[in-house]
Amino acid sequence: MRTSLQPITQNNYEAVCDLDVAEAQQEYVACNMWSLVEAQFNSGYETRAIYTGEKPVGFLMWVKESREKISIWRFMVDQKQQGKGIGRAALQLALQEIRQTPNIEQIEICYNPKNPVAKDFYSNFGFTEVGMDKDNEDMLAIINLTNKTPEEADAI
Repeated sequence: MRTSLQPITQNNYEAVCDLDVAEAQQEYVACNMWSLVEAQFNSGYETRAIYTGEKPVGFLMWVKESREKISIWRFMVDQKQQGKGIGRAALQLALQEIRQTPNIEQIEICYNPKNPVAKDFYSNFGFTEVGMDKDNEDMLAIINLTNKTPEEADAI
């Protein structure tokens, strides 16, 4: 089935809130309901439902941190839909959409360094680990859309 990204609307938000990851993944993923509340009350937050056909099967949220940087804050595929290539297709679609944002020079994502799948998965899309985040809790990985080093991009 075809994977697509769709806006979160009055018609699909409950289905998105009902999506969940496996118990072993719970510590790596924030609640979709909380993420939708965050997006409702903060500017620069973009949310998308991940669909296969007509059915929501996952969730993405990214945040415009600055004029030049977007961070992917949430990314999940429902436990019943994992292992089917949906996450890979959805992230590719999200990155294509994010790259269309004017002036974007850097896309970043953070993940728990104990997550056994994250590093290889994200590196396949061009994310490069640059070290732990400022809270020293999560691994920070970036895609530079320019030739600037991560330090130069952060100085902007």
